[in-house]
Amino acid sequence: MVQEKILELLAEATDTDASEITAETAFADLGIDSLDLTEMAMQLEEEFSITLEMSPELNTVGKLTEAVEKLVAEA
Repeated sequence: MVQEKILELLAEATDTDASEITAETAFADLGIDSLDLTEMAMQLEEEFSITLEMSPELNTVGKLTEAVEKLVAEA
C-alpha cells in the first residue's frame, strides 16, 4: 500500500511508468529534487496521517517506503 502510493506519486511527478521504478531507484535518477521530495512528503503525511522527517538518507524508493511503513505502524 505505501510503496504503491509512492510509486504513483513518482510516476505522476516524472512522467515515468510506475513499473519502471524499483525499490533501488534513487530519486536523483528520476530527476527528483528537494522541492519535489518535500511536496511528496507532504502528500504522504496527509495520505497516511503521519509526520515524516525527510533526510538525505532517504534517497531511494525503498528507504522512503521503509520509513513511511514504520511510521504508519507506529501511528
